[in-house]
Amino acid sequence: VQLQVSGGGLVQAGGSLRLSCAASGRTFNGYTMGWFRQAPGKEREFVAVFRGSTRATYYADSVKGRFTISRDNARNTVYLQMNNLKPEDTAVYYCTARPTHNAQYWDAKQYDYWGQGTQVTVSS
Repeated sequence: VQLQVSGGGLVQAGGSLRLSCAASGRTFNGYTMGWFRQAPGKEREFVAVFRGSTRATYYADSVKGRFTISRDNARNTVYLQMNNLKPEDTAVYYCTARPTHNAQYWDAKQYDYWGQGTQVTVSS
């Protein structure tokens, strides 16, 4: 099982980026898939999650209204559209997945699979 992340980069404040996470090795249609991020010197924090069975989405308060998580089951891919980026969004972003939804979806320890990180840098 592999999660391949792409789409990070450098952007000015107010700009946009879209991250992609392509899953391979099995069908992820029913999986819960999400995004976490980790800034230097900080713990990994929850960003957004897409619940596979219900298609419900959940977001961290810090990104609500600016970030949108979506998925394309035909492509086994989940996306994170990030708009109105702020310098405090600067972090390494990670894709993650687990077979079923967990009530503690904000807890990184609940996830089974992780992709490599991609750096997102927002300049002021």
